[in-house]
Amino acid sequence: MRPSSRILIVTYILLAVWVVVALFPLYWMVTLSFKNLRLITTGPYFIPWVDFDPTTLGWSDLFQSGQRARFLTAMRNSLICAVGSGLLALLLGTMAGYGISRYSYRFFIWRNRDISFFFLSQLILPPAAVILPIYILYVETGLYDTTLGLTLLYTVVGLPIVIWIMRDQFNSLPVELEQAALVDGHSALGAFWKIAVPIAAPGMVAAFILVVILSWNEYMFAAVLTSKSAFTLPQLVQTQVSSQGVKFWSMAAVGTATVAPLIVIAILLERHIVRGLTAGAVK
Repeated sequence: MRPSSRILIVTYILLAVWVVVALFPLYWMVTLSFKNLRLITTGPYFIPWVDFDPTTLGWSDLFQSGQRARFLTAMRNSLICAVGSGLLALLLGTMAGYGISRYSYRFFIWRNRDISFFFLSQLILPPAAVILPIYILYVETGLYDTTLGLTLLYTVVGLPIVIWIMRDQFNSLPVELEQAALVDGHSALGAFWKIAVPIAAPGMVAAFILVVILSWNEYMFAAVLTSKSAFTLPQLVQTQVSSQGVKFWSMAAVGTATVAPLIVIAILLERHIVRGLTAGAVK
């Protein structure tokens, strides 16, 4: 066997092991949603219909009358906040990324590179450092416990990611394409929308999905800035913990229902996500 073949086999084995490690928590959560208290406390049971007989207790709790209404409200709120913030961040971030890529700016001693790093540095800022002033601001402006308030906040949080992805996207595009459009009579805005944006579409899809995932999974801002009306799915997971204990089966059912849409989106758009995240990496 050639050395290259051995390396390839070892690589696939390591990747297979990593896939098992990465997916096992998800598998455990799904199987946990089909267990009751006895199966959870007397386990471990790994394989349904082999180690144990599945029960629908967790899913029955999720879709009973009161819990079902809360679940549907949380699903609606999460959908509005995630998709709304994704679209807003994509619109603003695409234009900002294009501007940083194609034009030279000077703000005191700052240049394009410094401005780009400033946007990236916002991801380092811990939410706990800004949550109190944001809470006071939202209470005073009437944005507390509203999906609009969460959508705007998630837009600001996801904007740096979009700006960096789209900046790299536009950096990888030859500027001669837009110059040719200008020669043909298009304005600078027309060249942007009709030439640059369609070519950079894979990066836009990747950026949109990343912001949607970030907004969908966010818990801290939602826990502090919402109460009875705009609560989201991560908060619904937390409500399965009470003074009477943890309803692991219901928590697993809500967690599975929360993760499932993201898995479907990732599978359907996997090709666009990979293309968008790797564009401009090799020239």
